[in-house]
Amino acid sequence: MKGIYILVIELPADGEINTLKKKFTLSKGFYMYVGSAMNNLEARVKRHLSKSKKQHWHIDFLLDRARIKAVFLAQTEAKQECQLAGQFARLKSAHNFGCSDCRCYSHLFFGESESALRGSALQGFIAIGLEPLEQAI
Repeated sequence: MKGIYILVIELPADGEINTLKKKFTLSKGFYMYVGSAMNNLEARVKRHLSKSKKQHWHIDFLLDRARIKAVFLAQTEAKQECQLAGQFARLKSAHNFGCSDCRCYSHLFFGESESALRGSALQGFIAIGLEPLEQAI
């Protein structure tokens, strides 16, 4: 299945996330990460949930220090990851996190609470015409 997804994540402490090429300073709290998998959506999400994986994407480095609280996904043949991320421009974000291969400002967004981000995630999918599913984790 091809599609896009949102991870709702809790970062338990302030910290610097060092990726292969960049450093991001993030505050303790809740985040929402927007991603896509145009080959195998289920495998991508399963990879994110795994603790043992090669660190490749920005999100891999963050997930070493954070916990996934919820996963939302939607099936689509279209590349709508950036369109979905654009729905969250009003939220505080980490510049260029998770979007080094596109022109978006960010694919990682900070929110007030886990429940607020869950609501934003659902609204974001609906706003771009997709029906989101919450995956059990």
